[in-house]
Formats: sequence, structure tokens, C-alpha cells
Amino acid sequence: MTTRPHAVAFDVLETLLDLDPLRARLEEIGQPAQLLQPWFMRFQRDSMALVLAGDYGSFEAVARQALRTDTHHTATEADIDHVLDGFGHLPPHPDAEPALRRLSGAGLRVGCLTVGSADNTAWFLERAGLAQHVDQVVTADKAGIWKPAPSIYRVAAGELATTPADMALVAVHAWDCHGAKRAGCTTGWCSRLEGRYGDVFTEPDVSGTDLVEVAEGLLQLPSR
Repeated sequence: MTTRPHAVAFDVLETLLDLDPLRARLEEIGQPAQLLQPWFMRFQRDSMALVLAGDYGSFEAVARQALRTDTHHTATEADIDHVLDGFGHLPPHPDAEPALRRLSGAGLRVGCLTVGSADNTAWFLERAGLAQHVDQVVTADKAGIWKPAPSIYRVAAGELATTPADMALVAVHAWDCHGAKRAGCTTGWCSRLEGRYGDVFTEPDVSGTDLVEVAEGLLQLPSR
């Protein structure tokens, strides 16, 4: 039986953080705004490909290379710097703060589990007023591996002073929830991005149309 977790780790990119303002930065370097989605997808794919090959690449290195490729090598390194700098200035989704506040106020430890850089994530949380609700930030750099490898979720649980069985992962990506389930975690999926949960992935324990609904669902799970 799935029980109420002691800690909750939130994905950051697209779950807490809104990437849409990066479209303006792409346009400012002479690239189309619609490049955002294929670039971000290439970045995720290449990161996972490195993990499958037994290697590891930092957030900045992989994101930079993906943008070089998707601009057909027309973006300069200064252009790419401008776009990547935007990650530290992105706004939170409106449901982020109330969801984190609800879980923290209920006595659960709250963390962020991200493939993004530690500096950008810390700056984002502080500027967005979310840092006060977050006990720990765990990055792929710290874990030495990318999601959805099971070990990164175990590292996050350890950093939150609990076990995978007592930690929930919340994300808007079904593949992320699947990875956490395979690591023995509880999962909460928000439909804001994907609409319907992919049927090739293990079903989440809780789902909702926004992060607040997911947070409430996790709190309503029975205690051990």
C-alpha cells in the first residue's frame, strides 16, 4: 500500500520553472522562438544518451552543444551565453509556491531534484520566493548521473534524510515519475504539460491538474 511520504522532491525545469521566457532570448540572438521546444528536447535526449553510454555531461555543456546543433552552428558562443543566462531569471509557474508551502507547512521535508545547474536553481528559488519552502537542492552534478537513472532518486532521498520508499517525486514528465517509481519512490504527476499520462510508463500514485492538487493528494495518502 502506498503511504504518505516523509519528504517530497520536485523536478524543477518545466515543473516549477516556466521556460517560455527563453523564447524571447532566442529571438534576441536571431533565432526563432519555436526553437525552444526542439532544443530542450535535444538537450534532454543527449543527456540521457550520455548516461546510457556510461558517461556524464554537465548541464551547461550539454545544453550548449544542443543549442549549437539546433541553430545549425549559426549562434555564437556569446549568443549561447545570453540564452543560458536566462535560466537564472525564469519565473515560477503560479502553482509552484502554494504547493511547496502546503507541503512544508504540513511538516514534510521538501527538496528540488534537477538536471539544471546548482547556481541557477538556487538563484531561481531565492528570486521566486520559493527558497524558504525548500530544505535541499539535489542536482545531477551532485549525484553524478542524470534522471531517470534510479540512483539519482536514491541520492535525493538520502539528501532529504529519508529512504526512497518514504520520498515522493513530483513532476510534469511521465518519464521522470516512471524513473522514480523504478527506484522505489512514491510519485505525483501534474498534467499541466502532457495532458494525459503516457501508457508506456508506470502509473503515478497521485495525479492532478496542478501542483497544489498533487500536493493535496500526497498529503491524503494513509500514514504508516
